[in-house]
Amino acid sequence: MCKQTPFLPSTDHKRKTLLPWEPPPPLPPPCPALSKSAVKISVDLLSNPLCEQDQDLLNMVTALDTAMKRMDAFNQEKVNQIQKTVIEPLKKFGSVFPSLNMAVKRREQALQDYRRLQAKVEKYEEKEKTGPVLAKLHQAREELRPVREDFEAKNRQLLEEMPRFYGSRLDYFQPSFESLIRAQVVYYSEMHKIFGDLTQQLDQPGHSDEQRERENEAKLSELRALSIVADD
Repeated sequence: MCKQTPFLPSTDHKRKTLLPWEPPPPLPPPCPALSKSAVKISVDLLSNPLCEQDQDLLNMVTALDTAMKRMDAFNQEKVNQIQKTVIEPLKKFGSVFPSLNMAVKRREQALQDYRRLQAKVEKYEEKEKTGPVLAKLHQAREELRPVREDFEAKNRQLLEEMPRFYGSRLDYFQPSFESLIRAQVVYYSEMHKIFGDLTQQLDQPGHSDEQRERENEAKLSELRALSIVADD
């Protein structure tokens, strides 16, 4: 009888490399903290007394506040989309791994039982063929037969199903990746529109970036000239 058994990787939980059937590490949940901070800044600016004194400043800050709230709404929509199309499917995919790992463990236990009884049969086969030895050999072979069949069934099942499981990952996750890309495209397209509209509202016709920079430097120089901020 052949002593070799079909090979399957061992479930050694001390190893650091993920086995093909082990779940990937969980993704961090998407966080809309940036847009929330932007909304808080615009709200704080609106409550500043300077906005009550300067109508132009109030109009600018109001436009900024509207843009930031639109950004936050689209960001939350993107977060919800990612949660629904990526995070949740990943969790569902990971839920099958305990059962799969248990099937591998059952196969390994069956293999150990098979090897133990096979060694017992070989021990009696090597002894002198006396009546008692032949009786024990027959009994050992009878014990081995169902154990061998059980192992071969479990091993065959894993050899047939694990490649299909491993190969199904792309088909499972492709829709999630497509949804993730679409969500990002929609989000950044809307961000381009939002900030484009904001730029048109805040932009001063005829002013280039260089002119605005010179004006800001001039105003900063006036502030520096004040005695209360002058260098000692």
